Amino acid sequence: MSGETGAAAIVAQARALIGVPFRLHGRSEAGLDCVGLAALAFARAGHAGVAPDAYGLRTHDAMRVGGWLRAAGLRPVGTGRPGDLALVRPGPLALHLMIATGDGFVHAHAGLGRVVETPGASPWPVIGWWTGA
Repeated sequence: MSGETGAAAIVAQARALIGVPFRLHGRSEAGLDCVGLAALAFARAGHAGVAPDAYGLRTHDAMRVGGWLRAAGLRPVGTGRPGDLALVRPGPLALHLMIATGDGFVHAHAGLGRVVETPGASPWPVIGWWTGA
């Protein structure tokens, strides 16, 4: 891990995972989904326990996902900053996590088949922001 701490470390660790293949329920550099990306980036930045053991973001239940995030030690915030997680709704029955970078978002993109950084604003509605700071 670099000498960075806090939000900068989370962003750096997320960016270090860009290019890792997408894999549903993936938890390592062999393949990641959005929860695995958040878990690995946060863990490498010194924040353990971000991912629930069992989950399914192919749901419309944001309250349930919020419970998982709270149980992982994260707390909701009104506005996201670099290093925070954005809970977004890419479709009516799906939720997705992305890590804010300040320039955009790092996330495991199923359609592109890998972890990417998307510049600018979220391409999907943000329904909640979560921080570990």
